[in-house]
Amino acid sequence: MSPSSSSVIEKHTIAVLVDNEPGVLARVIGLFSGRGYNIESLTVAEVDRAKGLSRITVVTSGTPMIIEQIKAQLGRLVPVHAVRDLTEEGAHVERELALIKVSGTGDKRIESLRLADIFRARVVDSTTESFVFEMTGSTEKLNAFINLMEPLAWSTYPAPASSRSLAAPAGSEPPFQRSSIGEPPCGSITIATPM
Repeated sequence: MSPSSSSVIEKHTIAVLVDNEPGVLARVIGLFSGRGYNIESLTVAEVDRAKGLSRITVVTSGTPMIIEQIKAQLGRLVPVHAVRDLTEEGAHVERELALIKVSGTGDKRIESLRLADIFRARVVDSTTESFVFEMTGSTEKLNAFINLMEPLAWSTYPAPASSRSLAAPAGSEPPFQRSSIGEPPCGSITIATPM
């Protein structure tokens, strides 16, 4: 028996135009947490300084009914001017940005730099025992890079899902930041904009 279309979990990127004022982000996040909706990625950027507007881009998942509820409830928040479901609208640019920490010495360092060059990852921090790479691209590209880097990294410290963060301090442990459930790499955010 196949699941009905109303029970299929879908991933959507939703752009919300809001007033750029204190407390707005907390209200949007409160809407999600209060109703048990998941936020997979969240970015905020000022889009119009003169009008005092910011765009909150949220990647979330749920059944089609849940996605519609999220959009309707976001639209009812007072500081919200517009809600756009970029997934439904079609053409938009969506990239992930990740900071990926890899530790190793000797030949493993050389190989990690070679792979980073192939994937166009940029070294943003370096110590004698580790690198932090910055990389942008699709989820698939980032995961392919991480899968190739995993054998090169020391793996004596497991990285729980809670270890994901946007900053990977120099010299910090664990040596390879990856969620234990196969999620995108540490420091991953999704940036999307309509075309």
